Formats: sequence, structure tokens, C-alpha cells
Amino acid sequence: MNPTKRCAACKYLRRRCPKDCIFSPYFPPNDPEKFACIHRIYGAGNVSKMLQQLPVQTRAEAVESLCFEAKCRVEDPVYGCVGIVSLLQTQIQKTENLLAKTQAEIALAQTQNSEFM
Repeated sequence: MNPTKRCAACKYLRRRCPKDCIFSPYFPPNDPEKFACIHRIYGAGNVSKMLQQLPVQTRAEAVESLCFEAKCRVEDPVYGCVGIVSLLQTQIQKTENLLAKTQAEIALAQTQNSEFM
């Protein structure tokens, strides 16, 4: 890459972007916040090591996962994405309870309706 087209990671780290930059395929220059958030939580060296240990075909998905987890951790330093999962599980449980209640009411209404016919 030429210096004007450095990836977001190399721009953030204020370094030249080498041709074989591990970050450039996943951190485009027009999205600097993506790398900044990941760097704040995991550090550039750790992210680089993680990416190097993964097969090339799974790296993009890993970066998206790291980005999501880092954003969650920034928003909620204590629980991170676990807090979101817990919230969603609570919502699912409430919805399942409401569904069961509604199904029971429908069954009751159907039996009462069939008694009158």
C-alpha cells in the first residue's frame, strides 16, 4: 500500500502500511473507529497474533466478532456482551411465558366456545 492508502490500523498506530499488513484487509482506511475500539480493548499486538493464528478464510469473521465484543466492552465495562446475552435471554423467557399464557387462553376460549355449540 502506498502511504496515502494506509489501513485504519496503520494510521492509528502512526506507521507505514506494509504490503503484507495483517490489518489492511479488515480495517479499511475509511473506518478508523473499528480499529480504535478493538485496539483499546485488546491491543494491536494481541489482535495481530490472533489473526496470524487463524486461517485466512476465518479472519474477517473473527475481526467482526472482536469488533462487536470490544464495542460491548466499551459500552459496559463490567459485563460486555455477556450483559447483552443475559438481557436477550430474559426477553426470550418473558416472551415464552407470554406465549404460553396466550396459548392457554386460546385453548380455554376454544373449549368454552365448543361447549356452547
